[in-house]
Amino acid sequence: MPILIRKSTKDENHDWSILELQGDIKSHSESNLENQFIGDLHFTKSGVPILIIGHHLLYGKEVPLEKPFVVLEKKTEDHNTEYIVKTIIRKRIIFKTRPKPIVK
Repeated sequence: MPILIRKSTKDENHDWSILELQGDIKSHSESNLENQFIGDLHFTKSGVPILIIGHHLLYGKEVPLEKPFVVLEKKTEDHNTEYIVKTIIRKRIIFKTRPKPIVK
């Protein structure tokens, strides 16, 4: 069975990255964090990623992936299935240092 893969024709190909956190994120209510707002991602003028979660600040770094990931969208019409390439992820943002408290 052939699998059809085509590149998206729309200009949707933004520069995607994988966000990697070393450690756990826990909420006070022990509720599920799926589809919840966790924090803000910013970049300094020199390109250093900064993640703000609550009253904590994390500094990270951007590194290329050894093997890129492809984001695909599956479309099925009249028993024909094809996959559309939405984007290719080529880098990841790693936060592996301890968070620093934001003090006023």
